[in-house]
Amino acid sequence: MKKMLIIEDDPAISKGLVEFFTSEQYSVRLEEDGDKGYNRAKGEAFDIILLDIMLPGKDGMDICRDLRKGGSNVPILMLTSKKEEIDKIMGLEFGADDYVTKPFSVRELSARIKALLRRASEIKTDIEEFSLDHLFIDFKRQEMRKNKKVIELSTMECKVLKFFIEHEGAVISRETLLDKVWGYENYPTTRTVDNFILSLRKLVEKDPADPKHFITIHGTGYKFVK
Repeated sequence: MKKMLIIEDDPAISKGLVEFFTSEQYSVRLEEDGDKGYNRAKGEAFDIILLDIMLPGKDGMDICRDLRKGGSNVPILMLTSKKEEIDKIMGLEFGADDYVTKPFSVRELSARIKALLRRASEIKTDIEEFSLDHLFIDFKRQEMRKNKKVIELSTMECKVLKFFIEHEGAVISRETLLDKVWGYENYPTTRTVDNFILSLRKLVEKDPADPKHFITIHGTGYKFVK
């Protein structure tokens, strides 16, 4: 039985979610306060977290960010009623895996959760360190050491780097990255991937203008070569 944490302060929404997912054979825990929800998320093991953004106490974005900084890899699906916040979520500045905008269908929500759980089961989690001749990556600390300089990595930078390392030499399409790493079925543009790879090249490559590791495969995507 999968264990779910719902952090949502609207009783009309939380009651329906608890009833539905309990009927779907999830073990559901509910917190209606951001601080209590964060402490429970830190103190217990969950398979999935449904996280509202606007909460009393600690807000959802801060909860998500701090869980990721603390090393948590549990899939997090954000619940938001503010469309202007979607770009922040989709940019994964806070480490969220997916989002739904209120009002939403519980059937759609259930399908997205199943997709997140499926992807989580497929992701390899045994890579803790990686090195090239000029840099060293510590995934547990989310840090890169390059030219004697320590660089803090974001959760998404770690996810993308791990995915490429695990599929070294394989050509990875932009759509595959969006599906397997970002986790959005309706992501607005594959240009997001291109911009992200440009940023990674600045981090990883000796000469970002002449990349040797993140290679563009025109018309398809990218491949990583050690």
